[in-house]
Amino acid sequence: MGKITFFEEKKFQGRCYNCSSDCADLHTYFSSCNSIRVESGVWVIYERPNYKGFQYILSPGEYADSQQWMAFSENVKSCRAIKNDYGSAWKLRLYERPDFGGQMVECADDCPSVYDTYKLREAYSCVVSDGAWVFYDLPNYRGHQYLLERGEYRQHGDWGAVSPGVGSFRRITEFRVRRKHKVTMERTGKIFFYEDKNFKGHHYECSSDCPELSSHFQRCNSIRVESGPWVVYERPQYMGYQYVLMRGEYPSFQSWNGFNETIRSCRLIRHPPSTHKIRIYERPDFSGQMIEFSEDMPSLVDRWRHRDIQSAHVQDGIWIFYEHPNYRGRQYLLEKGEYRQHAEWGAMQPSVGSIRRVVDQP
Repeated sequence: MGKITFFEEKKFQGRCYNCSSDCADLHTYFSSCNSIRVESGVWVIYERPNYKGFQYILSPGEYADSQQWMAFSENVKSCRAIKNDYGSAWKLRLYERPDFGGQMVECADDCPSVYDTYKLREAYSCVVSDGAWVFYDLPNYRGHQYLLERGEYRQHGDWGAVSPGVGSFRRITEFRVRRKHKVTMERTGKIFFYEDKNFKGHHYECSSDCPELSSHFQRCNSIRVESGPWVVYERPQYMGYQYVLMRGEYPSFQSWNGFNETIRSCRLIRHPPSTHKIRIYERPDFSGQMIEFSEDMPSLVDRWRHRDIQSAHVQDGIWIFYEHPNYRGRQYLLEKGEYRQHAEWGAMQPSVGSIRRVVDQP
């Protein structure tokens, strides 16, 4: 059985309501919802009564304001717990046309960009063979969310979508798995943001993705990563300059190569792979000279005579491109997929000075 608490005000203030079962109409318990605490279970909350309208999938954790669950308003009118325990298997088939027609792709892992990975911009039907999944209408797990449990979906309306656009999708992996009475949970992270240097002043502790941090602190001059890794961004909604932070202490914004004291969003890299392989190309669309490697490269010009990278193909792992040698300057995170031009990893220019793998740390 799960437990969720709804609060009328931000930061868990004001009138609250505790819920431990499905509720088709919540409006009699509270008039608005600006923060939520999920004590146990995985929940789907809906903007309208009777499980309709925009939906949001919430795992155990604290959501201090509505922006943390990417809400479009403070309306929460119904909720239900995901009761099934799906174990550790996931399988999904996507089709480019209704009624399982056209091109089909089979997936068993998270996908931050459906187009980059499978060359599909739209999915009109799908079959969920194992597990539970969340579809997002934008890449990198942004935009409207749609829950898909085991079953057949002959058209996009069957999972509640107005249009067939699918930008990214993610497995729901936060279920408790019981084996011989042992309870395990998915790996989580923890990061602390401090307003002043050397871990002083007001601070905020975070353990989940947050698209808007401005309500928790005004500036950020030091960071402590207890477990991770994380990506922190200069602007809300995972935009602007980005910085990849491994476990450790960062006593000033210069220590993470920051350009200023502004941090406005963050997300946890949940599944750092153990194998890494990347191909970089001299020209756009994977043309010109190519080199493949699987280790860090502190100085690109020492291994390759070209200063620019115009396209790249990440075959395994997660990588960081740095603007200057020795892992300095602007950073760009590249997850598994194809990047036909430098703008697709967020860079204004193709200049790359060094490259590093994102590795898991004990």
